[in-house]
Amino acid sequence: MIATLTIRPEPPDQPDVLRMIEALDAHMTALYPPASNHLLDVDALSDPAVTFLVVREAEKAVGCGALLRDARGWGEVKRMYVRPDRRGRGIGKRVLAELEAVACKAGLPLLRLETGIHNEDALALYRGAGFAECEAFGDYRPDPLSVFMEKRVEL
Repeated sequence: MIATLTIRPEPPDQPDVLRMIEALDAHMTALYPPASNHLLDVDALSDPAVTFLVVREAEKAVGCGALLRDARGWGEVKRMYVRPDRRGRGIGKRVLAELEAVACKAGLPLLRLETGIHNEDALALYRGAGFAECEAFGDYRPDPLSVFMEKRVEL
């Protein structure tokens, strides 16, 4: 039986959350060179323009995700992560739905994201949630190791 999951905004600088962010960083660093990693650090995740969500199972941090409200009029999904031992349970899908709700409340009609070509589970999650590939956006440059995606949000 799975303990009840909670998904709520929390500060990213908590020790258990920092361990998840470090695990995500290590994974991404192993897959991609520095120029192809676009990771927000803890200070950036603490910015008022970012909503950082933490997933807890019996008070243990098991996942996270963030929405960066871009001043150009869209929300960018950042820092999506579910601990490997908790994957396959729909947690990522729930975090993504919560981030979409945050975007709706903020009046953002478009969600965008960048992920890597080797992140097959993430790509499947995003495609399954209605994201479609698009051109590089914002300050990103085209990168053969990146996949850019977007989704219109019903306000």
